[in-house]
Amino acid sequence: MKILLEKDTTPAELRRLSESGFLRVEKTVHTILDNVRERGDAALFEYCEKFDHAKLRSLFVTPEEIESGVSAVDREFLSILSDAAENIRVFHSRQVQHGFEISDRPGITLGQRILPLDCVGLYIPGGTASYPSTVLMNAIPAKLAGVPELILVTPPKPDGSVSPAILAAAHVAGVDRIFKVGGAQAIGALAFGTQSIPKVDKITGPGNVYVAAAKRQVYGTVDIDMVAGPSEILIIADESANPAFIAADILAQAEHDPMAASFLLTTSISIAAETIREVERQLPLLSRRDTAEISIRDNGRIVVLNSLSEAVVWSNKIAPEHLELCVADPFALLSGIRHAGSVFLGSYTPEALGDYFAGPNHTLPTCGTARFASPLSVDDFIKKSSYVYYTREALAEVSAKVQAFARCEGLDAHANSVALRTGTGEDQYA
Repeated sequence: MKILLEKDTTPAELRRLSESGFLRVEKTVHTILDNVRERGDAALFEYCEKFDHAKLRSLFVTPEEIESGVSAVDREFLSILSDAAENIRVFHSRQVQHGFEISDRPGITLGQRILPLDCVGLYIPGGTASYPSTVLMNAIPAKLAGVPELILVTPPKPDGSVSPAILAAAHVAGVDRIFKVGGAQAIGALAFGTQSIPKVDKITGPGNVYVAAAKRQVYGTVDIDMVAGPSEILIIADESANPAFIAADILAQAEHDPMAASFLLTTSISIAAETIREVERQLPLLSRRDTAEISIRDNGRIVVLNSLSEAVVWSNKIAPEHLELCVADPFALLSGIRHAGSVFLGSYTPEALGDYFAGPNHTLPTCGTARFASPLSVDDFIKKSSYVYYTREALAEVSAKVQAFARCEGLDAHANSVALRTGTGEDQYA
């Protein structure tokens, strides 16, 4: 990792390190989506064989396969899944919204209904790493929102099986149906529907650059949670921080993906130097060392700043997905943080705690979109519908005002629709 002084770089330069390049895959993804739209399951079987080296007879994961997968998972890990699921339910249950009705004026009733989406597709990666935690983080808020059908798609292994841990998490979270398909082709199947896989209303869940590009291309045909770029972490540390902890969290981010980005903003040159030594000490111990090494080399930076207040300004300009405040008084900095997907306070709150167990969602805005976007929540799985009721007498009271508004906009038919009902104003149809 490079150590830089404030004069050597800018927040914008750090932000560019973690921005994803979709352009190089857009054409390939477009071709895949068109093929799935036109040929359905036939295209999916071909892509499974081509990309996943799995020759399938059926895309559907049977109840027997799910039962077998759950049985293959260690009992202790099943218990951990259940504990994590409960923490996620408790946190997200506070997000559940309820409709309202206003009837405080004679003859008028106004209201808003909260309605769950009918069918949601969950994309769960299953390539170099599978993520049962992502199953919980996506499925549980959807179920709390009241979504009646959750469709999970995930890439098969070469033998045609699905990760037992993913099947177990799906069972714990209440997923309704599971299909063996991954990549951009899975996004196309969910967006357009095939002979086996139903068309959904919304697609959520992370994936590689092909999956992200596919989600962007199908947006409008269906809704999506977000266009996620490479994962990223920013750590703010003062002289009280533990360099071994910082290095461990940098490496935890780096092992995700060669494009993952890890930034440290610190007021201490000694913390910066010791963190690098710790990264070099811990890196050889990782099973995903090669991935982490590329990530740190290409997208890892340490910047030494004059004050923590400067670090907060830089952080808000970067708007990181994950922000760790490894400082003596993290709550003192929290009020100044405007833009971050999720904030981890203190040296004993690593990002991994939020990834798996604490309860808040780990599907977070990336690439600086925390400036305007939010973590995945129950809100992502609902829609709102308003309703209005007026009696004839109530309409008559406001008739002139509505007609004046309509005629100001040059919409005579709008005005006449009110005049016809109330006998007030200029009824051009009389």
